[in-house]
Amino acid sequence: MRMMGYIVLGLLLVLAGCDNSADDQENAPDPATQVDTPVSDNTVATAETEAEDELAGIEPMVEPVEVTLEAVLLADRRMQVVGRTNLPDGTRVQMVVVREASGVRWQERTVVNGGRVEAGPFGPGSGLPDGHYLLRLRSTPVELQPSDVQRRLGDRGEHLTGRLITQSEHGLGQLVSAVQRVLVGQQVRRTTDRVTVEELSQ
Repeated sequence: MRMMGYIVLGLLLVLAGCDNSADDQENAPDPATQVDTPVSDNTVATAETEAEDELAGIEPMVEPVEVTLEAVLLADRRMQVVGRTNLPDGTRVQMVVVREASGVRWQERTVVNGGRVEAGPFGPGSGLPDGHYLLRLRSTPVELQPSDVQRRLGDRGEHLTGRLITQSEHGLGQLVSAVQRVLVGQQVRRTTDRVTVEELSQ
Protein backbone atom coordinates (compact mmCIF):
# COMPACT_ATOMS: atom_id res chain seq x y z
CA MET A 1 0.00 0.00 0.00
CA ARG A 2 2.79 2.40 0.83
CA MET A 3 4.35 1.73 -2.61
CA MET A 4 1.04 2.42 -4.31
CA GLY A 5 0.82 5.72 -2.44
CA TYR A 6 4.23 6.82 -3.73
CA ILE A 7 3.25 5.91 -7.30
CA VAL A 8 -0.02 7.85 -7.07
CA LEU A 9 1.77 10.88 -5.56
CA GLY A 10 4.37 10.79 -8.34
CA LEU A 11 1.69 10.72 -11.03
CA LEU A 12 -0.10 13.68 -9.45
CA LEU A 13 3.13 15.74 -9.44
CA VAL A 14 3.83 14.91 -13.09
CA LEU A 15 0.30 15.87 -14.10
CA ALA A 16 0.53 19.11 -12.16
CA GLY A 17 3.78 19.97 -13.98
CA CYS A 18 2.16 19.30 -17.36
CA ASP A 19 -0.76 21.57 -16.47
CA ASN A 20 1.60 24.41 -15.50
CA SER A 21 3.59 24.00 -18.75
CA ALA A 22 0.35 24.08 -20.73
CA ASP A 23 -0.72 27.23 -18.91
CA ASP A 24 2.64 28.87 -19.61
CA GLN A 25 2.43 28.01 -23.30
CA GLU A 26 -1.11 29.37 -23.48
CA ASN A 27 -0.03 32.61 -21.78
CA ALA A 28 3.16 32.99 -23.88
CA PRO A 29 2.79 35.49 -26.74
CA ASP A 30 2.51 34.03 -30.20
CA PRO A 31 5.60 35.03 -32.24
CA ALA A 32 3.43 35.21 -35.37
CA THR A 33 1.21 37.81 -33.78
CA GLN A 34 4.02 39.96 -32.36
CA VAL A 35 4.53 43.28 -34.13
CA ASP A 36 7.71 45.37 -33.80
CA THR A 37 6.97 48.73 -32.29
CA PRO A 38 7.79 51.29 -34.98
CA VAL A 39 10.15 54.15 -34.21
CA SER A 40 8.01 57.24 -33.94
CA ASP A 41 8.51 60.17 -36.29
CA ASN A 42 9.18 62.30 -33.21
CA THR A 43 12.21 60.15 -32.33
CA VAL A 44 13.67 60.50 -35.83
CA ALA A 45 12.96 64.23 -35.87
CA THR A 46 14.65 64.63 -32.48
CA ALA A 47 17.80 62.87 -33.70
CA GLU A 48 17.92 65.04 -36.83
CA THR A 49 17.38 68.18 -34.79
CA GLU A 50 20.20 67.26 -32.41
CA ALA A 51 22.54 66.68 -35.37
CA GLU A 52 21.55 70.02 -36.90
CA ASP A 53 22.06 71.79 -33.57
CA GLU A 54 25.51 70.26 -33.27
CA LEU A 55 26.46 71.51 -36.75
CA ALA A 56 24.82 74.87 -36.10
CA GLY A 57 27.24 75.40 -33.21
CA ILE A 58 30.20 75.29 -35.63
CA GLU A 59 31.34 78.83 -36.38
CA PRO A 60 32.66 79.81 -39.83
CA MET A 61 36.38 80.34 -40.30
CA VAL A 62 37.22 84.06 -40.06
CA GLU A 63 41.03 84.19 -39.87
CA PRO A 64 43.10 84.14 -43.09
CA VAL A 65 44.35 80.70 -44.08
CA GLU A 66 47.98 80.02 -43.16
CA VAL A 67 50.11 77.14 -44.46
CA THR A 68 53.82 76.43 -44.00
CA LEU A 69 55.51 73.47 -45.69
CA GLU A 70 58.78 71.79 -44.82
CA ALA A 71 60.67 69.01 -46.59
CA VAL A 72 62.51 66.33 -44.62
CA LEU A 73 65.03 64.26 -46.56
CA LEU A 74 65.04 60.69 -45.25
CA ALA A 75 68.02 58.32 -45.07
CA ASP A 76 67.03 56.74 -48.39
CA ARG A 77 66.93 60.24 -50.01
CA ARG A 78 63.18 60.21 -50.33
CA MET A 79 61.20 63.19 -49.10
CA GLN A 80 58.68 63.50 -46.28
CA VAL A 81 56.59 66.70 -46.35
CA VAL A 82 55.33 68.21 -43.10
CA GLY A 83 52.93 71.13 -43.05
CA ARG A 84 51.33 73.33 -40.41
CA THR A 85 48.07 75.15 -40.98
CA ASN A 86 45.10 76.75 -39.27
CA LEU A 87 42.64 74.91 -41.51
CA PRO A 88 40.04 72.94 -39.50
CA ASP A 89 40.91 69.43 -38.42
CA GLY A 90 39.57 66.90 -40.88
CA THR A 91 40.13 69.15 -43.93
CA ARG A 92 41.06 66.96 -46.88
CA VAL A 93 44.08 68.12 -48.87
CA GLN A 94 46.39 66.85 -51.59
CA MET A 95 50.15 67.12 -51.29
CA VAL A 96 52.23 67.20 -54.48
CA VAL A 97 56.01 67.17 -54.95
CA VAL A 98 57.34 68.23 -58.37
CA ARG A 99 60.94 68.06 -59.59
CA GLU A 100 61.59 71.29 -61.47
CA ALA A 101 64.21 69.89 -63.87
CA SER A 102 62.04 67.11 -65.27
CA GLY A 103 58.47 67.93 -64.21
CA VAL A 104 58.13 64.48 -62.60
CA ARG A 105 55.61 64.59 -59.76
CA TRP A 106 54.43 62.51 -56.83
CA GLN A 107 51.19 63.11 -54.94
CA GLU A 108 49.26 61.86 -51.94
CA ARG A 109 45.94 62.69 -50.27
CA THR A 110 45.86 63.34 -46.55
CA VAL A 111 43.93 65.26 -43.88
CA VAL A 112 44.67 68.01 -41.37
CA ASN A 113 45.04 66.69 -37.83
CA GLY A 114 45.80 68.97 -34.90
CA GLY A 115 46.90 71.79 -37.19
CA ARG A 116 49.40 69.47 -38.84
CA VAL A 117 49.50 67.68 -42.16
CA GLU A 118 52.04 65.07 -43.25
CA ALA A 119 52.54 63.11 -46.46
CA GLY A 120 55.16 60.90 -48.09
CA PRO A 121 57.69 59.59 -48.53
CA PHE A 122 57.96 60.91 -52.09
CA GLY A 123 60.46 59.92 -54.75
CA PRO A 124 61.84 56.82 -56.46
CA GLY A 125 63.36 53.95 -54.54
CA SER A 126 66.82 55.08 -55.64
CA GLY A 127 66.27 58.46 -53.97
CA LEU A 128 65.75 61.99 -55.24
CA PRO A 129 68.42 63.59 -57.42
CA ASP A 130 69.86 66.92 -56.32
CA GLY A 131 67.95 69.95 -57.49
CA HIS A 132 64.97 72.17 -56.81
CA TYR A 133 61.55 70.78 -55.95
CA LEU A 134 58.13 72.38 -55.53
CA LEU A 135 55.95 71.37 -52.59
CA ARG A 136 52.26 72.04 -53.24
CA LEU A 137 49.34 71.74 -50.86
CA ARG A 138 45.89 72.04 -52.39
CA SER A 139 42.59 71.58 -50.59
CA THR A 140 39.87 69.28 -51.90
CA PRO A 141 36.70 71.07 -53.17
CA VAL A 142 34.41 71.99 -50.27
CA GLU A 143 31.55 69.81 -51.47
CA LEU A 144 33.82 66.77 -50.93
CA GLN A 145 34.80 67.82 -47.41
CA PRO A 146 33.20 66.43 -44.20
CA SER A 147 30.02 68.25 -43.10
CA ASP A 148 31.65 69.98 -40.11
CA VAL A 149 34.49 71.23 -42.33
CA GLN A 150 31.96 72.51 -44.87
CA ARG A 151 30.31 74.55 -42.12
CA ARG A 152 33.66 76.15 -41.26
CA LEU A 153 34.71 76.87 -44.85
CA GLY A 154 31.32 77.67 -46.41
CA ASP A 155 29.32 75.80 -49.03
CA ARG A 156 31.59 77.11 -51.78
CA GLY A 157 34.56 78.08 -49.65
CA GLU A 158 33.29 81.63 -49.19
CA HIS A 159 34.73 81.77 -45.65
CA LEU A 160 38.25 81.15 -46.95
CA THR A 161 40.38 84.31 -47.00
CA GLY A 162 44.02 85.28 -47.44
CA ARG A 163 46.71 85.22 -50.10
CA LEU A 164 46.58 81.41 -50.46
CA ILE A 165 43.00 81.34 -51.78
CA THR A 166 42.27 80.58 -55.42
CA GLN A 167 39.23 79.73 -57.53
CA SER A 168 38.68 76.15 -58.62
CA GLU A 169 39.13 75.68 -62.36
CA HIS A 170 35.99 73.50 -62.36
CA GLY A 171 33.71 76.12 -60.83
CA LEU A 172 33.59 74.37 -57.44
CA GLY A 173 34.24 77.49 -55.39
CA GLN A 174 37.33 78.65 -53.53
CA LEU A 175 40.30 76.44 -52.69
CA VAL A 176 43.50 76.70 -50.71
CA SER A 177 46.71 76.49 -52.75
CA ALA A 178 50.15 76.82 -51.14
CA VAL A 179 53.55 76.34 -52.83
CA GLN A 180 57.03 76.11 -51.33
CA ARG A 181 60.31 75.74 -53.29
CA VAL A 182 63.09 73.67 -51.71
CA LEU A 183 66.57 72.53 -52.69
CA VAL A 184 67.74 68.96 -52.32
CA GLY A 185 71.51 68.51 -52.20
CA GLN A 186 73.89 71.00 -53.75
CA GLN A 187 72.97 74.06 -55.79
CA VAL A 188 73.07 73.29 -59.50
CA ARG A 189 75.82 75.48 -60.91
CA ARG A 190 75.37 77.24 -64.21
CA THR A 191 78.04 79.09 -66.14
CA THR A 192 76.94 82.63 -66.74
CA ASP A 193 80.32 84.29 -67.49
CA ARG A 194 80.63 85.72 -70.94
CA VAL A 195 83.88 85.29 -72.86
CA THR A 196 84.87 88.14 -75.11
CA VAL A 197 87.34 87.32 -77.87
CA GLU A 198 89.49 90.21 -78.96
CA GLU A 199 91.68 90.21 -82.04
CA LEU A 200 95.27 91.13 -81.30
CA SER A 201 97.14 93.36 -83.72
CA GLN A 202 100.19 91.88 -85.36
